[in-house]
Amino acid sequence: MRQTPLIIFLLLFITNVAYAQDVYDEDEDDDIEVLDEDEDEDEEDEDDEDEDDNDDGEIAMPEGMTTELDRLLMEWNNKSYLIPEGDCETGENPEFDKETYIHRLQRLPNVIEMPYNDVVRSMIDAYTGRLRRTVSIMLGASNFYTPIFEEALEAYQLPLELKYLPVIESALNPTAVSRAGAVGLWQFMITTGKQYGLEVTSLIDERKDPIKASYAAARYLKDLYDIFGDWTLAIASYNCGPNNVRKAITRANGERDYWKIYPYLPRETRGYVPAFIAANYVMNYYCDHNICPAGTQLPAATDTVRLNRNLHMDQIVAMCNVPEEEVKALNPQYRTPLIPGESHTCTLRLPQMAMNAFIEAGDSIYNYRATELLTSRKEIEIAKDEPAPSKVSKGRKGKRSRAARSSRSSRGGRSVTVRRGDNLGAIARRNGTTVAKLRRLNGIRGNNIRAGQKLRVK
Repeated sequence: MRQTPLIIFLLLFITNVAYAQDVYDEDEDDDIEVLDEDEDEDEEDEDDEDEDDNDDGEIAMPEGMTTELDRLLMEWNNKSYLIPEGDCETGENPEFDKETYIHRLQRLPNVIEMPYNDVVRSMIDAYTGRLRRTVSIMLGASNFYTPIFEEALEAYQLPLELKYLPVIESALNPTAVSRAGAVGLWQFMITTGKQYGLEVTSLIDERKDPIKASYAAARYLKDLYDIFGDWTLAIASYNCGPNNVRKAITRANGERDYWKIYPYLPRETRGYVPAFIAANYVMNYYCDHNICPAGTQLPAATDTVRLNRNLHMDQIVAMCNVPEEEVKALNPQYRTPLIPGESHTCTLRLPQMAMNAFIEAGDSIYNYRATELLTSRKEIEIAKDEPAPSKVSKGRKGKRSRAARSSRSSRGGRSVTVRRGDNLGAIARRNGTTVAKLRRLNGIRGNNIRAGQKLRVK
């Protein structure tokens, strides 16, 4: 089971070396200074609350530990490629003594400190007890995502055990949205996501792109470690922001040990590092707790192409014979069916067979129902309808009409402006003439006219 993730990753998320290298190169080009004021949009609002939160001994579960199981099962990759319960037999969760947990945590090949205490134990009990079915799904889903996490972390020479942060952040749900508005596997807020190169517009949200978000998270974690020089403090600040960690350090008389500033941290952050330790434990020792990983079916190979023209997902579905749900799942960064290639180069990921059909279709895929699906107008004419006649007395109207007719007659003809929805027949009836005469006077072949056009009627 533990040897298959890389194989499945290569088949499901293959984007060729160029795509991953582009993401890494873009990261290297920009020097990012970690925000000291607004790391998270919700941090400003919560700073005052944190003062009160720090006074009690309660802790809060990270949101990834409160994800509903049904929502995880409906995530497309899980629904398509996971088999809940797998082939192994599950049993009851056995009890172990304190020394066993301490020994197992120390055996993990980690750089980050993994100590045992009562809070860590409570998180382990949660994962191995009431959340054991969620752990089963996450173990299966980790085959899709862990290789991506490891490559991004390795690119920045970060401890690979950080790959379990998305377990407590999002329960490995790439479309997860928190109460505060954090999005994706790594739960980026808009401000932090944009700071680390993730595009967020009305059409695109790259926080949902597993690859780009993973590289952005690796950069962010590296910057946080550079600030504090301690991985548990860096992990804590990933949850609540560097400002709250600095405040806790100040209140703890300058102590820079997570467990010593623990009482001064926000409630959720008190549970965050213990949950991270518990996630490392359960993702490695699940067999000892009779948790059965969800079975994984081999997903179809995928490939990626770059687009510099607008494309609608319905065009892809029709021309490439691929389900709409699969197109959306493989391209979660697009918030609408429109892929805005004209604004800048966009990536499209498809199953290999569908990609072959896409390449063979050429321009025809862009032309398919283009006027119906790509409705954004580049240029538009302003309507020039004739103004409605003003209300005048019957006698004055008659005099004006006779004068107008006399004036038009003296000019040798009369013209009208085509209104929106007009056709030759309607114009002919309105002006007491025939379609044939209109065609002859205006040199028209067929029935093509447009709003705003001037036509001679006499």
